[in-house]
Amino acid sequence: MIVPNYPTNEIARQAAVEKYQLLDTLEEDAYDNITALVSYVCDAPISLITLLDKDRNYLKSHHGVPFNESPRDISFCGHAINAETEITIIEDARKDERFQDNPLVSDYKAIFYAGAPLVDSDGFKLGTLCVYDHKPRQLNEQQISAIISMAKQVIHLFEQRYQNFKLERYQEDLKRRNENLEKFSGVVSHDLKSPLSNIISLTQLLEEENKNKLTGDSLTYLDYLKTSSCTLKEYIDGLLQFYKSDELLLEDFKAVDVTAFIRKITLISDAAHLAEISVNTTLEKLYLKEAPMLHVLTNLFTNAIKYNSKSKKQIAIDLTETEVAYEFTIADNADGIPETHLDKIFDLFTIVGQKDNEGNLGTGIGLATVKKIIESLGGTITVTSVPHEGSTFRFSIAKPVK
Repeated sequence: MIVPNYPTNEIARQAAVEKYQLLDTLEEDAYDNITALVSYVCDAPISLITLLDKDRNYLKSHHGVPFNESPRDISFCGHAINAETEITIIEDARKDERFQDNPLVSDYKAIFYAGAPLVDSDGFKLGTLCVYDHKPRQLNEQQISAIISMAKQVIHLFEQRYQNFKLERYQEDLKRRNENLEKFSGVVSHDLKSPLSNIISLTQLLEEENKNKLTGDSLTYLDYLKTSSCTLKEYIDGLLQFYKSDELLLEDFKAVDVTAFIRKITLISDAAHLAEISVNTTLEKLYLKEAPMLHVLTNLFTNAIKYNSKSKKQIAIDLTETEVAYEFTIADNADGIPETHLDKIFDLFTIVGQKDNEGNLGTGIGLATVKKIIESLGGTITVTSVPHEGSTFRFSIAKPVK
């Protein structure tokens, strides 16, 4: 008997074997189905998917034998991964000096062997897909082709498994980053909001107490200071809302009266009664998560009023349903959105460049939060707009599964 040599790239090859995390795993139908099929096609009693580990031949799938590993130094597969051919065929191991006195031959009657190496995308031979028989024999071209083809399918399963692991690690890393970012956002927002509020209050107090003493330039500077502080406060509030929107989604679904729901949105977004709001729907009740939907619609209503220079402001809401979703259309007669910005307005921190009725620019956070909530509720949102005429937002949210 000749013990198979270790490949010259054994350290890297072993690392490649381990990266797929298949050693000592439970049986899986995906692999067992392959060995059963190859056994049938080749009319062989034994078919294996093997991985050459440090000192053993691990059998990921073992059709026709009760054990799942054997010593590497007596393995046929150890010789097969050293071969330069697509498949290693040993018609009668008793006549091959490499396997004379091999326990697999003398004790288990492993007379015939055919094995195709499992070669990963980096060229490492991890193991084999192989068949054994208890008598000398040959394979026809179709059977040889089947073993080689199915070996590639095994590698495809390995690679798919590895990509899934990478995706899971990426998702875990992304989740951890988001959690850290949310914590950072919360801490920064909390630490900045209080001093900012003090700056705004003190600026107002300074302006009121020294109204007749300050020069025009001084009053202008104070106005700049107030405006800048208020803008920064809006950024902080918006950022906090963006990362806390996930908490809103934890709310349970409930039945919501449509009329009362729209009234609540109107009171929040248009307390000064600046807009004429019309509703077109035959629905009386909605089954949804109320808090996140209040946030979405309040944001759209508020924008339709803030960025509307017309004396008569109008908002029309159209609400319908399908079997699986509620569909909303919010149309306004506001100042509209430039065409060059339509595909960007839902991106975080994207600012259109238009000022609201008080001369302030937006933060670029509100619509990003709207999109995030809608997509988390199983929907999508789009917008069309004509400058100086108005915008129309269309979005859907999934109904709860009953």
